[in-house]
Amino acid sequence: MEAFENENFSIDRTIEILEQTPDTLIRMTKGLSDFWIKNNEGNDTWSVFDVIGHLLHGDKTDWLVRTKIILSAVSDKQFVPFDRFAQFETSKGKTLADLLIEFALVRAENIRQLTSMKITRADLAKTGIHPKFGSVTLKQLLSTWAVHDLDHIAQISRVMAKQYKEETGPWIEFLKILRS
Repeated sequence: MEAFENENFSIDRTIEILEQTPDTLIRMTKGLSDFWIKNNEGNDTWSVFDVIGHLLHGDKTDWLVRTKIILSAVSDKQFVPFDRFAQFETSKGKTLADLLIEFALVRAENIRQLTSMKITRADLAKTGIHPKFGSVTLKQLLSTWAVHDLDHIAQISRVMAKQYKEETGPWIEFLKILRS
């Protein structure tokens, strides 16, 4: 992969985050009881299990698929809408360990394929058509992929922290994660 800089963006730095996410999630959740994994923040919110299922579904159907559309020679660069709630169906019957193992394998393959694309500086300016945002660049898509991982890692921490929200008593004043 070409190691070039474009403002703050770097494909190599993006891959640093993408590579770390599966191990981070495994370390965050290894050995935890269902109390931590299956509880959420209330109605219409996601549990740790749901978030990891969502990340897996995205890696299987979204990020690399859209990258390939942008880099392809086809004239229709329209992205298929992403089902942000598919994990509720696709994760049925699986354990957290199942999801994490599959996510690690799919992510490793996605990184292998991404690296093999030999993306150039010019490629980063190529565009696809997002169903909501319209024209988006490859640089924006790849940046979002890494930040999406970080966003959901923060969400997992928040969901877990909120299981003890009431138990922290007056210390909630100092715990920003519980006040959001």
